[in-house]
Amino acid sequence: MKTISYKNEIGFGIYTIPDISRLLKVDRRKVTRYISEYWDEKIGRKLFSDTYSWSVNQRNKAVNFYVLIELFTFFKLQEIGVRAKTILKARGSISKELGFDYPFASSQLLTDGKKIWYQFEDDIVNADGTSQTNFVQIIESFASKVDFLDNSLAQRLWPFGKDRNIVVDPHHQFGQPVIKGTNINAEVIFSMFKSGEPTSSLAILYDLTEAEINDAINFYRSAA
Repeated sequence: MKTISYKNEIGFGIYTIPDISRLLKVDRRKVTRYISEYWDEKIGRKLFSDTYSWSVNQRNKAVNFYVLIELFTFFKLQEIGVRAKTILKARGSISKELGFDYPFASSQLLTDGKKIWYQFEDDIVNADGTSQTNFVQIIESFASKVDFLDNSLAQRLWPFGKDRNIVVDPHHQFGQPVIKGTNINAEVIFSMFKSGEPTSSLAILYDLTEAEINDAINFYRSAA
């Protein structure tokens, strides 16, 4: 199978459509539809600065960690009816304003983006309407699950929230969910549990607490 790749680097993570759906809690059919809309070669390069790869098979696309974080904003904009071309235009403007290649993965936009979204209201949504206010609240809620590096770009994602033990860090396990403070792949624990291993045995085997084991199990249960 032929694969097209652009400047992927170690530590950027690898996320397929099922991963994107699971981590962002967006229906997989929507993810597939949105990705297909964005990623003909022309639009995709502009959106994601050439740092993604996919195969020629439409079902096999993958993104890096920054793109994963950006996609949450893209999907929420699409859900309120903003067209892909409009998102692309606003993203380009915001990128210049903030000085980031990945503006939708920056703390300036995700944690307190009200001024930025109002500035680009003509391209996104009417600032006088409820859609704009609700949209900003949704984005800021998502940002509460993200750690940012030096108050700039996203560094880690806590898909269950920071009070739980599952974290997505592109520097561990190619960015797949791991147990906080370890390099233990959470899906491995879930697979062993499905095979019949009790949580108490898994906790002893991996030197984890049962709460950590249960978080791994519940993460993949909820995703299913």
